[in-house]
Amino acid sequence: MSEQKKPAEEYVVIRHRPGYRLRRSLILLAFSVAAAVGGYATGLAQGGFRFSSVEDSRDQLEQQVEELRDKYRNASQQLTNLDRGRTIDQQALNQARRSIVNLETQIASLKADLTFYKNIIAPSETSKGLQVDRLSLQQDRQGDGYNFKVVLTQVGNNKSYISGVVAVNVIGTRNDEKEVIALRDLSDDIDDLGVKFRFRYFQDIEGLLKVPPDFEPEEVQIVAKSQGQKSTQAERTFDWKDLTEN
Repeated sequence: MSEQKKPAEEYVVIRHRPGYRLRRSLILLAFSVAAAVGGYATGLAQGGFRFSSVEDSRDQLEQQVEELRDKYRNASQQLTNLDRGRTIDQQALNQARRSIVNLETQIASLKADLTFYKNIIAPSETSKGLQVDRLSLQQDRQGDGYNFKVVLTQVGNNKSYISGVVAVNVIGTRNDEKEVIALRDLSDDIDDLGVKFRFRYFQDIEGLLKVPPDFEPEEVQIVAKSQGQKSTQAERTFDWKDLTEN
């Protein structure tokens, strides 16, 4: 067997170019610097655009804020006007209610007066002659007394005058004991035990009475008695609480 020959060693010939690596490094550096400068310029341009946009946005926001402030001021003024209008409406409503109450009170009073006169002119068979029609008590402004009014009527036969006396007594308790006090002892307007009357249709007996602090009134008793050949007597008792609570 013949001996194989080893391949001959190959050699690569490279051209020697002095300064090539240095030039390539400088070119790469130049491109890097140019890219950095370009990027910085682009950043400035973009930054300037964003800054301008921010200024525009700020101006728009300030305008919107001013518009909102105007709307708020208008809404506040409208609310104030509505509150004032509501107050005026409420005052008008309250005044109307008071007027209605006053009218209803006047109507009730007129109806009571109408019934009063009807009973005098055209009474029923069971209510003829001398009558104790009503008693009213109203606390005075000082709060220490009551204005009273007793109304006597002659029902049915009004052709002639009727005369007589009427006694008013306040019944209550003092120191847990029953006591009757005459009206003359409670009122400076009444001098006699029996108050004289003379009328054809009706007569009012009015005055001011003051109750002692240690006296607790419960009832008021009124006894009216006419004089003459056909004398009659009318008596009526009123509850004190009913009189003072109304």
